[in-house]
Amino acid sequence: MNDGREDLLRGELKIKQPLENEGPRVNIDTILLAHFTKPKKGEKILEIGCAHGAVSLILAKRGHIVEGVDIQPHLIEMAAENAVENGLEDKAKFYTGDIRDHRKIWEAQSFDRVAVNPPYFEKNSGSVSPSTALATALNGLNCTLEDLVQACRYLLKNKGYLDIVIHAGRTGELIALLDKYNIAPKKLRTVHPRPGAEASVVLIEAVRASKHGLRIEAPLFVLDEEGKETPQLLEAYRTGGK
Repeated sequence: MNDGREDLLRGELKIKQPLENEGPRVNIDTILLAHFTKPKKGEKILEIGCAHGAVSLILAKRGHIVEGVDIQPHLIEMAAENAVENGLEDKAKFYTGDIRDHRKIWEAQSFDRVAVNPPYFEKNSGSVSPSTALATALNGLNCTLEDLVQACRYLLKNKGYLDIVIHAGRTGELIALLDKYNIAPKKLRTVHPRPGAEASVVLIEAVRASKHGLRIEAPLFVLDEEGKETPQLLEAYRTGGK
């Protein structure tokens, strides 16, 4: 593991994370999910699959109280270290746990908001990393998308929010599962590498036990036609995300 710490949010946070090919690392999806998530003051927030805690710590830096859970103990240890390093240990708490055991860990309707960046692929789909830590994060070795949505249905209060970033190719699957478990998609934003390119990921906010009514926001482009970072991307890298 890498004992060094790297700047996040243009130096606003210092994050310890695994070396390349040894575990999940901060990427643009991390930043975009934290930016997309807009908690109200006083909400009780859970990040599922928090890894080394980047999304939780960004939200904590914005003044929110957050809990993070991950099945991999070494990542939870890293997340806790990151909280202390950034002086956020009072706002961000991290726990090792299997989200499939959610009924044993939490009471029903414990949270106002859940944030999650689920594995890109289902188990046995696509190539699987030889790194167990990476395969768990990217290939859903320990949790299916339905496991995740089912847990969110249990954990969220009525009218509670689910914020999720997902591989664009799984959007239809996700929306079908949200409908099955009565979590209505309310806001959707596609993310594209550049103008003219297909979406790479999709950001969705859904509400438990809510009426249907989906608002599709303007797309977010990572780079402009000249290959420069767009103002929308740069905005996401600000701590406040506003």
